[in-house]
Amino acid sequence: MKVTLSALDTCESSFTPLVVLELAQDVKEETKEWLKNRIISKKEDGGAQLLFRPLLNKYEKETLENQNLYLVGASKITLLLGAEAMGLVKECNDNTMRAFTYGTRYNFKDFDDDNDDFLTMAECQFIIKHELENLRARDEKMIPGYPQAKLYPGKSLLRRLLTSGIVIQVFPLHDNEALKKLEDTWYTRFTLKYQPIDHIRGYFGETIALYFGFLEYFTVALIPMAVIGLPYYLFVWEDYDKYVIFASFNLIWSTVILEVWKRGCANMTYRWGTLVMKRQFEEPRPGFHGVLGTNPVTGRKEPLYPSYKRQLRIYLVSLPFVCLCLYFSLYVMMIYFDMEAWALSLHENSGSEWTSVLLYVPSIIYAIVIEIMNRLYRYAAEFLTSWENHRLESAYQNHLILKVLVFNFLNCFASLFYIAFVLRDMKLLRQSLATLLITSQILNQIMESLLPYWLQRKHHVQVKRKVQALKADIDATLYEQVVLEKEMGTYLGTFDDYLELFLQFGYVSLFSCVYPLAAAFAVLNNFTEVNSDALKMCRVLKRPFSEPSANIGVWQLAFETMSVISVVTNCALIGMSPQVNALFPESKLDLVLIVVAVEHALLALKFILAFAIPDKPRHIQMKLARLEFESLEALKQQVQANEVQCPGIFKIMKKHRQEEKKNKQVII
Repeated sequence: MKVTLSALDTCESSFTPLVVLELAQDVKEETKEWLKNRIISKKEDGGAQLLFRPLLNKYEKETLENQNLYLVGASKITLLLGAEAMGLVKECNDNTMRAFTYGTRYNFKDFDDDNDDFLTMAECQFIIKHELENLRARDEKMIPGYPQAKLYPGKSLLRRLLTSGIVIQVFPLHDNEALKKLEDTWYTRFTLKYQPIDHIRGYFGETIALYFGFLEYFTVALIPMAVIGLPYYLFVWEDYDKYVIFASFNLIWSTVILEVWKRGCANMTYRWGTLVMKRQFEEPRPGFHGVLGTNPVTGRKEPLYPSYKRQLRIYLVSLPFVCLCLYFSLYVMMIYFDMEAWALSLHENSGSEWTSVLLYVPSIIYAIVIEIMNRLYRYAAEFLTSWENHRLESAYQNHLILKVLVFNFLNCFASLFYIAFVLRDMKLLRQSLATLLITSQILNQIMESLLPYWLQRKHHVQVKRKVQALKADIDATLYEQVVLEKEMGTYLGTFDDYLELFLQFGYVSLFSCVYPLAAAFAVLNNFTEVNSDALKMCRVLKRPFSEPSANIGVWQLAFETMSVISVVTNCALIGMSPQVNALFPESKLDLVLIVVAVEHALLALKFILAFAIPDKPRHIQMKLARLEFESLEALKQQVQANEVQCPGIFKIMKKHRQEEKKNKQVII
């Protein structure tokens, strides 16, 4: 018998708050009452059947500010049935991974009626978010109290409330006790050890755990490059013959680490259950708008927007704007080279010590300008991508990533390509690469973690003083926590974190034969990056909602593309070296042909390695195949059971299929 929430009592006078919902200060009382009723109502009545209460009671509201903060939680049965509805995958007692069902709950490892840790807190908060987003309009034509906020059947109420400005934000609360334990094993003690990735996943979810797992893996993978590059930098700086060996190792290294990462990622995500988790049908993103119509797939009412209009916006507005930004980036680059020429001439004329220091100033200024331009362009790219009106969040993210990657690649690396292949000044290339890499790493550490942490600490002190001054009899700890967290910055996802690693990978791999010390600087940066990013997640920004992920997505393709470009770049640099040119004094055409042949051979080797290393380990492949076989067998048994229960219907369907087959044969 299928268990439903309507058959169970989920009313609790007090509960553990998991999610905070903040309303605008001027929201009408009838709107609050309507929203409350929809959240706590039973599923069969169109509600979410969650637990809901204001942060402050009536007396406290008269004393304190922030009256429109509400706490949301859920009973254990609600969370378990929500896990079943979302298809969360858990480990069974026989060590297999299966989609959780409430009816077979005792077959799953660590499940017990008295065990509240079967679902991680991140999963519980994700379930609550899913239930809130699935609150849909039924017969309402508008949000009560707001005639301009129109509704139609099937519309997500939470998304409409957010776009109307009635709901300011929805965010998950930190668990201070669990957070303290995580911090103690993660970053508070500066020791060389592996991160507690499984604990990070339990607290923040799979997407963030995968990022930190990739950061750790990438840092460890850089160590051989740093160890080998250091003696090259110290002893054979101008010996390009030996750099051929180093560059070849770099190219094989970049391929192997990306393929091995896929295998490690598959191991992790299978253990977490997301590798075998079925994809949910993707709903329209909150910012999507259009003429109200019926979705032919779901049959629900939702906005419809012609794809040709979106394509016109992309090709007639977005593309020219991106090209204009790329041109501006190249113009700024030429100004940088004018500054370099001025600093060099000044040094040659005077030859003093301060002018030798001045030689690095143009590169430092240019590195700062690059960071500023990257951030300004990011805002413009977000605005344009939102204006293009993509229906799905995945489409929005893919177009945004493409825009940002193209600009960042040109903005960060165009000057290096110009120095390498136009000016052919290897000394200036080494200097510029070192300055850009080190300056960008320092700026990122300051802007992403240190400055926000300082501002957050300052705000924390103000909130603490305010709470200590209160004489009202309230839960000061919870009140302080909610007020503090609601003012924290919002974590915008792993986009910027992966982008930083992507650019770092470019600095290390593109010009490895010219500056082998880049890997060593990257390793040093990443050791601090792990701790600063952990600090940012735990103490600077709001806790993000968990998002199930099976891999790092489009970033895997981005890193693989960068490794292919690095093959071409390094082969060209080695071919331009004086030692290699001396081997072909008569014919440069032979040199070009040999360089192209070597480049093609290395690319072929890369693709052979990528093909030879399976993306998933053998034991994972076998387990996935076994699950697929069992699913097909279960489906076959279900069909046979239905045939026994309703033989007449299946006879009619079988006869209809036979008639269709005969008709097709007649037509042929």
